Amino acid sequence: MGRQTITFIFPTLLFLTIIISSPTQINSIKSTESNTSASNGFISFGISQLGLEFAKDLMINTALSSLIPLQLPEIEQKIQIPLVGKVSMVLSDIVISQVNVSHSVVRPGEIGVVIVASGATAVLRFDWSYEYSTWLFEVTDSGVASVKVEGMEIGMTLGLYSQQGTLRLSPVDCGCYVDYISIKLDGGASWLYQGIVDFFEDDIISAIEDTITNKVTEAVKKLDSKFQSFSKEITFGDVATLNVTITDGPIISSDSVVIGIDGLFTQIDSEVTSGSYGKKLLSTSSCNSAENMVAISVHENVLNSASVVYFNTHNMYWIVDNLPDQKLMNTAGWRFIIPKLYKQFPNDEMNLNFTVLSPPIIKVENEGIVATVNTDVVINVMDAADVIPVACISMEIEASGFAGISLNTIAGGISLSKLTMSLKWSKIGNLHMILVQSVMSTLIKSIIIPVVNLRLRIGYTLPDFYGYGLQNASIVYDDAKIIVCSDIAHHAYEYIPHQILS
Repeated sequence: MGRQTITFIFPTLLFLTIIISSPTQINSIKSTESNTSASNGFISFGISQLGLEFAKDLMINTALSSLIPLQLPEIEQKIQIPLVGKVSMVLSDIVISQVNVSHSVVRPGEIGVVIVASGATAVLRFDWSYEYSTWLFEVTDSGVASVKVEGMEIGMTLGLYSQQGTLRLSPVDCGCYVDYISIKLDGGASWLYQGIVDFFEDDIISAIEDTITNKVTEAVKKLDSKFQSFSKEITFGDVATLNVTITDGPIISSDSVVIGIDGLFTQIDSEVTSGSYGKKLLSTSSCNSAENMVAISVHENVLNSASVVYFNTHNMYWIVDNLPDQKLMNTAGWRFIIPKLYKQFPNDEMNLNFTVLSPPIIKVENEGIVATVNTDVVINVMDAADVIPVACISMEIEASGFAGISLNTIAGGISLSKLTMSLKWSKIGNLHMILVQSVMSTLIKSIIIPVVNLRLRIGYTLPDFYGYGLQNASIVYDDAKIIVCSDIAHHAYEYIPHQILS
């Protein structure tokens, strides 16, 4: 049996695999419908409060690792001291070597997401030098100092908006506040100058606050620039691309952020047309668990757009000439079903030429996925070197499927729901369609479906995003939508094929 034949019979779960492997709903992510008439996204992505907490912790840890060590600008002061005169003191090579955040919160706001890290501490060091001179002598000294920063608070409002189909980030408001620092000098006559160095306390605090504020703002702008570099299309093989242009949102509620993307497949190098199915969509539906971080809602039109692309690129016709039950590939195997075939072509080899007549129609129902495929099957006889078409049968195949996710693998299963057949034309007289349909149904159920399910139950690995991927994911079927509810975790393992569904 040809591998392509299997794919032809039930393409639905393969389309689902394509969708989920590219970029997941939760009781805490409320159902949201777009009020704008221009909405035409077919995939919506929601992140709950729990997901925002995860993203916040990841962002803070990443930011700290990239900021440290943090260089502060040099500080110089000239101080007039009675009986001594003007003293010049310079603090140089000021470096923050450690920052610890004890508590942080994230909250969706009216214009973006508010992130506050409070109770933070930091450690920094600097070189100090001291100089003054009179007409009689010159005094210089130098050493190092360590500073402990207490009660530091860093707050930022991260503005979220879409522009030309891309998610944009902007530091709407960012600030840093330091409550207290303690300075300890080492080297030289440090005990003598401790009081003078303490005079620099306000300058050091200002330098810390300004530098951290600037660096955080700069980091957000770099992240925004990274977002702008992302392509608005994801290519799948050499046939299709997925349009990931943002069409809706972000919609920010008290405990979630939701965005919608176009989500339709188009043929490579063809003109991208957003929302060609005319369906307005930006919604998330509740999952069974309130503990999930993220949710992806995929409308059935996404699957149907993939169906159209693969149909239009002539990828839906196959010739079957090899089956486990090979007797069905010889006219002798059909002698009791189509006697005239065997009589006219005794013991000749055969093949079945399947041609899909129109794009398979895919429906997502509450119980799973249903695909309807209309195809013609031409029965060919191999008579010597000639290929002789002897009959053509029209078939409508209805198949149902389901999917599941474990770790970074998506798997599933299918079953034949309905099969109807009619004779389109014949060179070997009328066929007993009840007998032919019985054989074709048995062929599909006992040979094709088990082979398909064997592969589907092994599953397909899903790509991660910079080392992060889905964890504890589940799939929910809603009205015309497939919904993936999941947590996010760092994937530090390699994919090993295994069966995840019994």
